[in-house]
This record gives sequence, C-alpha cells and structure tokens, in this order.
Amino acid sequence: MKKIFLLVFCSANLIFVAAQKQEFLSPPKFNDADLSKQKSLLDENTPAEILYKSVYFMVDHSTGLLHKKYYYRVKIYNKDKAEDWLNLEIPLYQNGSSQETLSKMKAFTYNLENGTVVSTKVEKNSKYKSKESKNVSITKFAFPNVKDGSILEYQFEVSSPFLFAIPEILIESDTPSLYTEYALDAPLNIAYNINYTGSLLPKYKTVEERNQYGSEYKTYRFGYTNLKGFKTEKFVKNDRNYRTKISAELNSTNFGLLKLYSSSWEEIKKRLYANESFGEELKKSKLAKENMPAGISDLKEDVEKADAIFKYVQKNFTWNKDRGVYTENGLKKLLETKIGNAAEINLFLILMFREAGLKSDPLLISTVDNGVINLASPNISNMNFVIAVIDTKDGYHLYDATSKQSSMDELPPRDWNDFGILLAKEKISQVQMINAKSSFNYLTVNAKINDGGTISGTYSDRDTGTYAMSAKESYDDNTDKYKKQYKDNFSIDFTGIDSKILENGDFESTMNFSSENLIDRVGKKIIINPMLFLNKNSNEFDQTEERQYRIDFISAFTKVKKVVLEIPEGYVVEELPKSKKIVTEDKEIEYSYIAEQKGNKLEITSTTKIASADYPKEYYPAFKQIWGVASKSENQVISLIKK
Repeated sequence: MKKIFLLVFCSANLIFVAAQKQEFLSPPKFNDADLSKQKSLLDENTPAEILYKSVYFMVDHSTGLLHKKYYYRVKIYNKDKAEDWLNLEIPLYQNGSSQETLSKMKAFTYNLENGTVVSTKVEKNSKYKSKESKNVSITKFAFPNVKDGSILEYQFEVSSPFLFAIPEILIESDTPSLYTEYALDAPLNIAYNINYTGSLLPKYKTVEERNQYGSEYKTYRFGYTNLKGFKTEKFVKNDRNYRTKISAELNSTNFGLLKLYSSSWEEIKKRLYANESFGEELKKSKLAKENMPAGISDLKEDVEKADAIFKYVQKNFTWNKDRGVYTENGLKKLLETKIGNAAEINLFLILMFREAGLKSDPLLISTVDNGVINLASPNISNMNFVIAVIDTKDGYHLYDATSKQSSMDELPPRDWNDFGILLAKEKISQVQMINAKSSFNYLTVNAKINDGGTISGTYSDRDTGTYAMSAKESYDDNTDKYKKQYKDNFSIDFTGIDSKILENGDFESTMNFSSENLIDRVGKKIIINPMLFLNKNSNEFDQTEERQYRIDFISAFTKVKKVVLEIPEGYVVEELPKSKKIVTEDKEIEYSYIAEQKGNKLEITSTTKIASADYPKEYYPAFKQIWGVASKSENQVISLIKK
C-alpha cells in the first residue's frame, strides 16, 4: 500500500518543449574573468561549479568503433570541499583481445597570479594505471597546483569496440552547472534506444537525420543551462534513481540483414538462454547430479529441499565479489576452485534446485548502487546481478548464495532494489521485491560509576537479518574503519573491540569502555544522562524543505537500546526519567522509552519499531515528530543524591 514509484521515463521520440537554436559541440573560449569569480550565482555556497560540460558519443561508420569524447571546465571555489574534482579516473574496459584505448588527453589547472593567467599542465608522468579487475583498468591523475579560485579543464577521447551499451551520463549532479550538453551520433543502420530518465527537460534539443562523416546519421542533441546542484535527502537508497540522466542501448543493426538486440524482455530471455555463459550453463545437469548432497530426495517439502541445497552451496562456495549476469570461468571451474562470481554461484544453485525437482529460475536484478531497473525500456545492460527463485505452492521464494549470512527471502541489502525480471522457461514476468523480514539492532550497555568519577563498562552492538549482512560487508571492506566508527560516533575510547558472526548469522561487536565525560558533580549530586552515550542527540529527520523522495530503510527494523547502570553505594535516585510511548494510528512507527529501578541498578530501554522497509514521502512529518520525541526522551538527565 505504500509503494510509490516516482521516476519519469521518457524516450528519444518524445516531444520536449520547443527548443531554441543552439550550436552544440563548440566549447566557449576560455574567459579570464571566470578566474576572478568569488562565488556561484546558482549556489553561493557550492565549493565548485561546472562552467562547461560536453559528452559526445559517435559511432564511426567506417571502423565500427564507438568514440566517447569528454570536455569539462570546472571552477573551484573551495578546494577543501571539492575533492571529487581534484582527481580524475578514466575506466577502460577489455574483453579478451578487444579493448578500449585512451587518446587526445589534455588537462590543465588555471590560476590568476598577479593579474596574469597561469596554466599548469598535467604531465604524462603524473598519470598512472591500475588494474581494478579482470576486465577493467583505470587511468588516474591528480590536478596540480589547485587553489581556491582555480579552473580545471580537461578533455579526452576513449575509442571502444563495445557498441552495445553507451554509458549513462548524469545531467543532474551534486555540482551546479552553467551549461551541460549530451550528444550522440550513430549511422542509420546502427540504431539505438535512448533512455531518458528524470524530470528535467533540456533547454535545447535536436533529434534529426543528417549526412555527415560521409554517411547518413541519426543525431541526438540535448543542452541544459543553469542547472542547480541536485539536493540529496537522507534515507534514500540511491538518489541516482531520481536524477535526470541519459543512456543508450543498441536496438538493431542492418548490414543487409536486420538484427534486433533489444526489443522486449522476451527477446532478452531468448538470447540469454542461448548464451554459453548463461543458458548453456543451466543445461549442465550432470554437474548438479554429481554434487547433490545426500538425503535431499528424502525431504518431502520443497522449502526443506531448497534450504538444504542452499546451505550446501552457501557453505562450500565463496563469492569473489564480482557481479554480473554472465559466468566468467564457468561452473566446472567453480566446482574445481570453490570460488566464483555471482552468476556462477547462483546459476549453480538454480541448477541444483532443478535437479532436485524444484521449479527454479533466475531472477535478473540491478543492485541498489547500480540504480533501479527501467521497466519501460528492456535492456540487459541495466542488470548486474542474478539470484535464484523457487516457485512453490506458497508463492515465490528468493535465494542469494553469495552471502554466508543470507537465507530464504532474507537477502543482502544490495539486492533489495524494488523489481526483478524472472526468466521462467514458459514466460517472462516482472517481480516486485519487497523485503518482508524485519531486522533487529540491539545496543546494550552495562556500566557502573566508579569512585574517581569515571564510568566504565561493556558495550555490545548486535545486528540480525539484513542489517547483520550490511554490518559484515562494512567490516570486510575496511576493518579498521569499521572499528573506528564507534569512537567517532560516540566520542568514547573503546578498547578490546571484537567483531564476529555468531552461529545464528547475527553480527556482533563487543567492547569495553571508560569515560570521564559522562557525569557532572554539583555538590553532593551526580548529574547524569542514564542513556550515557546512546542518547539520540539529534533528529535525523531534520529536513526543512518539503520531502521529495520516498523514505528508504532497506528493511523493516526494531532498534533496542538498553542501558543497565549500577548506582554507586550511598546514592539514591532523586527522580526517575519520565517514560514515554508514541505510535502512529496505523501502527507503522512506534517509539517507547522506559525507565525502571531494580535494586541498585537503573535500567533504561528505548525501542524504535519501523514496520516496513520503505514509506511514501507523506510519512516524513510523522517520522520527524517521533524522532523528535525520541531525542527529547533520551536527553533526560537524573540526579543521584548522596544519602
């Protein structure tokens, strides 16, 4: 009832507002006066501003190469807050002997020194390459001599043999732009679908056929002026879904014979099932038969069989962190090495399910960080992951064996991105993915007040379900950073931090602490917030402008904060904090704060319950109110009086 899908899908043949005449692909001359600008007229607080941005894609009719040309000119107002612009990374792809090449690279930093424009060139020896994965290398460099007031300018060209998917270009970025343009030229016999997503319309637009480069071309031009920076909001899974952006995918070629590439989900399914790195792998039933765990055939219920097979695959095979719809080394190699990419592990899982007599098919998804699927424009390049589905008398159940902590219908956070495309043998179907299982977060403090005025004790942070998988991924990505977050978040010196997966799949971190900053002494009184460092000292729902986008939590959840504080001998509590409970009429959002004294111990428990994984924007005022009540409750203080 709360699902709201707000993206605006457009195609290249839609009629935009009448556009003025504009000369595209013609960078303006460098204006020395721009170096003297002190702030942007679009946003006086922005640390940087795009003066000119041009992205041009051209398919060469004679060589068949895709030329990707980029030209940027950026004004830096505050160097320290414009770090994203100070370094440039250019990814280059390869597949076997086919690879992209970088050329025509020029980059400069411009400064105004004693009234004179001084340029500093990015030298060749300052650039370096790194191998990011089997198929991707990145050329990197940093702009030299950047100061507040500098202008950065760069241009380069990438020649690519890969014509199928033209990269997605963000029109709305965090940085305001005086002018941004997108251009695509393709020979008439090489046709593309243009995917235009978002709410901004171009000021200038041209879509026409023309003779150029010695052949007939279809040309697309979109120009935008005075774009303000995109306003981000908290509690949004991926705000890229709401930004205006343009991408293109090969629709067809005609070299005497018409060949269609993207026309419908059904056509995509047929091609995938014919592909040696997808459908052909699912024909290798012998591999499943040879590796089927003992006792599976004795199980009666489909879910029992599926769970047993899933645990076997989950335990015996390890994901190499590579995503994708296609296998890289194949299922035979997976069985040899016990390591594989997402497609290898989950396609093998499907193969095992089918061998056990279960009705199982692949579900194509786009992970959260990859953006939501454009259902109106079928294309395989929009997908970057595949998971397993079984169809039972109770409906569909989802599995992803790439995570050691996942289970039936309890997937890693990256998977929950609204929709998937189910590739059943008999038909294609769109599946709405709703995370119906709730996660729990238990924050527990056991503490005592020492004679010297310090407070010491233990602290534990335990996550279940989706949140446990998220915590484990963060821990694996950067263990030191994960542990450091506790000190950064609470300003407490924790020691002995121990993080691990528990036998039931929960992820828990335990630690010790001691602090001199949690109590105040006034005469014979000890003034203290019994929530200690767990108090909610700000309202995360602090947006003053009207909410624009859906509120995302990935998972329904319950957060329980519990503090057990030992009252020092010879002291009594003057007055307990006031307990509080608030709940929305539909019981979707609940909060309670309970303070109790049990002997010489004070127990404070705050509980926040969120019943769904996401909410329409109209719920924002309710969240803001309840979070405000929580903040007020958790900042109550008490007085301990010496007898």
